[in-house]
Amino acid sequence: MLKKGIIDFHTHAFPDAIAPKAISALEQGCGEKAHLDGTVAGLLKSMDATGIEKAVIANIATKPAQFEPIMKWSDQIRSERIIPFASVHPDDLQRLENISRITQAGFKGIKLHPYYQNFLIDEPRMYEMYARIEELGLICLVHTGFDIAFERIKRADPARIAKIGTDFPNLKFISTHLGAWEDWDDTKRLLLGKPIYIEISLSLEFLNTEKAKEMLSLHPPEYLLFGSDSPWGDQKNALEMLGNLGFDEKFYELILRNNALKLLGQ
Repeated sequence: MLKKGIIDFHTHAFPDAIAPKAISALEQGCGEKAHLDGTVAGLLKSMDATGIEKAVIANIATKPAQFEPIMKWSDQIRSERIIPFASVHPDDLQRLENISRITQAGFKGIKLHPYYQNFLIDEPRMYEMYARIEELGLICLVHTGFDIAFERIKRADPARIAKIGTDFPNLKFISTHLGAWEDWDDTKRLLLGKPIYIEISLSLEFLNTEKAKEMLSLHPPEYLLFGSDSPWGDQKNALEMLGNLGFDEKFYELILRNNALKLLGQ
């Protein structure tokens, strides 16, 4: 398995001034303890310790007014190693224009979260957003499956994801958490084997080794991405669990680096 040059396609961080408050509130909401302090410096320290070269920071606008602050902060922190994705709230009346602004500002992608942003992924307004995202060539990183902090209402389930994949064949849609968090039977039935990008954060921890390897083996390796969901997932542990599955070197090169580089245009 790769020892360096790894790309983590799913992390989170916050501005230093609000990181302690944000982490505390999120810990209380989900009942889990963060592995890092939520700062970019903390993330970089973890990356250095684990051989991770680059990380995507997935911002989430929980209300329309957060678009501008997220854009400003993302511009401040982006570097060769830190790749921030902006976020647009579906309730934003300027959502289509703001998606265009993300491209104009040179960002590679957008993060959407159906629970924190209160939408179903196949709503008509989301289809309008996907059409613009697809047109502009942006990456669309979406929380899929259930969420530990919310009631188990199917907002981003495998059936909806498969429909989006059919309706937007050129959309760079990334289905997180091994297709759909804790909805993995339907993921196996409806998503695996299709040309849909799947990122694996916070999934191997919940599956036995045999089931995890089976699911990854059923999907085209060129459509798999490594992610940790740091600070909620531990980057070192995520890499060790993936390494313990015993795939060949070509597989690890694809999931840990090459697929991400291709998506990011690097």
